[in-house]
Amino acid sequence: MTTFLKSLIFLQDSCLAFLSLMFHRGSSEDAAEALKKLEASINGARISIDTTWTREFRSLFIVPLFKCLVAFCLIISLLVFIEGIYMNLVVLYVKVFERKPEKVYRWEPMQEDIELGHETYPMVLVQIPMYNEKEVLQLSIGAACRLIWPLDRLIVQVLDDSTDQTIKELVNTECAKWESKGVNIKCERRDNRNGYKAGALKEGMKHNYVKLCNYVVIFDADFQPEPDYLQHSVPFLVHNPEVALVQARWRFMNANKCLMTRMQEMSLNYHFMAEQESGSTRHAFFSFNGTAGVWRMAAMEEAGGWHDRTTVEDMDLAVRAGLLGWKFVFLNDLTVLDFIPTY
Repeated sequence: MTTFLKSLIFLQDSCLAFLSLMFHRGSSEDAAEALKKLEASINGARISIDTTWTREFRSLFIVPLFKCLVAFCLIISLLVFIEGIYMNLVVLYVKVFERKPEKVYRWEPMQEDIELGHETYPMVLVQIPMYNEKEVLQLSIGAACRLIWPLDRLIVQVLDDSTDQTIKELVNTECAKWESKGVNIKCERRDNRNGYKAGALKEGMKHNYVKLCNYVVIFDADFQPEPDYLQHSVPFLVHNPEVALVQARWRFMNANKCLMTRMQEMSLNYHFMAEQESGSTRHAFFSFNGTAGVWRMAAMEEAGGWHDRTTVEDMDLAVRAGLLGWKFVFLNDLTVLDFIPTY
């Protein structure tokens, strides 16, 4: 045991000596002494360690490398700071001059034609991916089925990846309830969970009835849109053929539950009101948030559709569509209810 302790002490002293030589500058006498040798003794055996190479290695490689890294970090920090100021100036400009999307893009309410009737309304697919969402499945399915839109021009698609049989039965019951009220609702299930949410969305797009739709809306299982959601968002796509996505803002029902939820609300509100609103106003790229957004089917198909190779399928699709020149619109005044995670 004594030998073992001495070995540990020797290793500690050696490491401290190396660190002292590599990261601290001593006097010339100390340097000369250190450059000769580090000597340690374990049970009478002398071990010598030449440290000249460590000092040369530090001066030639480590110090320049750290200087470059520090300079790089400072440049990145400066760029982020400038970008933040620029985005906030854009938001201030939007607020002062009331540059709302309705003034930037063409927007007209949807109206029925006397002869064609509902045929003037585009076909809209609403996708609700869910997985064992017992607490919110009734709220999300109900909110989607209450959307104000001609029933013959709307398809609600519940993508249920639940593994709990009880929850599956609850989903079936809820879908049957709304189907009896005249809503065209489909409950689609897979025999696997490959790709998770992205895989479910991708599989849902393969059904024949989807080909009839012009636009697709995605709502996560804990999101509850207002009944007039489609009436506010879809006209931007109908009257602006260059627009691929209309993104709504999230509004949190449990934001005041605790300090953590309030902090998350502040962070997400900055993301929406600064990053996304400034990007939309400048016709610049901003990412799809994965939910509460309406996509143009043609834009999704041109961009390659959903890829289940990644768990950030929202950003992946938005980047591919943005690179093809499609524009995105953010609606700060259009909100969708949501829950902030509290665990």
